[in-house]
Amino acid sequence: MRIALDATYSIGDNLSGVGVYSHQLLNGLAASGFAGQWEWFYRSQRYWRARSLPVPANVRRRFLAESLGSRGADLFHGLNQRLPRRPFQRQVATFHDLFVLSAEYSTPDFRARFAAQARHAAETADRIIAVSEFTASQVEGLLGISRQRIRVVHHGITPRVIPSLPRENVVLCVGAIQKRKNQSGLVQAFRAMPADWSLVLAGSAGFDAAHTLRAIEASPARDRIHVTGYLSDQELSRWYGKARIFAFPSLDEGFGMPILEAMAAGIPVVTGNSSSLPEVAGDAAVVLDAGSVNDLASALCQLAQDGALRMEWVAKGQQQAQHFSWERAVAETLAVYGELL
Repeated sequence: MRIALDATYSIGDNLSGVGVYSHQLLNGLAASGFAGQWEWFYRSQRYWRARSLPVPANVRRRFLAESLGSRGADLFHGLNQRLPRRPFQRQVATFHDLFVLSAEYSTPDFRARFAAQARHAAETADRIIAVSEFTASQVEGLLGISRQRIRVVHHGITPRVIPSLPRENVVLCVGAIQKRKNQSGLVQAFRAMPADWSLVLAGSAGFDAAHTLRAIEASPARDRIHVTGYLSDQELSRWYGKARIFAFPSLDEGFGMPILEAMAAGIPVVTGNSSSLPEVAGDAAVVLDAGSVNDLASALCQLAQDGALRMEWVAKGQQQAQHFSWERAVAETLAVYGELL
């Protein structure tokens, strides 16, 4: 049996959440023994770089073109809500989120291109894997796809070695600096925090990052707010080891991996009550209206002042994080393949 996947997004210098998902799933599937041969396809922007990287013995690299090339695999899995124009005999597409279609969180050009690719993938996939129940509802509602064709497979947690460091009075937020992540609201809420606390925004600049940067410049606490840019895994692990509070006030998330990473690292989490975030956080985080600066400020101040409360949330978070693993994600993905094969 030959299973093909779009491995394009699994390599790069600054992997996004989709990149982490692709990397973890590709290697987990190849090690599963489910298929005799795996074909990792790469689009033009990554193919030549991919040729220089090692792959498992049962993996063959292939070039992915929209309308040309081999389509002989028994099944093809597009890992980022995108499928080639010339189809394979059986197709699966993973959908991570549809925030581009639900609000003004991107440029018009990107929105049009994304919409076309997502609609094509949804219409031509035999099965759709959604990374959360929330994303499944968006695929159904925004793209008009029957729920019977959609399967929910949650992400796992990226394995990290968290260094044993003294905790510091740091509120940490991990994610690209962009409008939908709502770091600007967090910056405004941080004004209420005690003067011995710092805010660290760990992420590269994304859509409308200027809005957050202006909020920082206007803040009376600006000297205690730090934007790190993209961090390596080792650097990010150090911040997970040092921070006392983790804030993730995003307004629209398909999943929200940083929430689970923070929980696994032993940090109490404050997050929003919209999109997929309550689904992922469960009852193991302070869940609130992230659009309310007052609510966000109140929760942060309460956690800053109450060490016992922080430890209660830490215990709940570590238990919640145990429910998510890449091994489980691989097994549930293989079950979807089994339905078609």
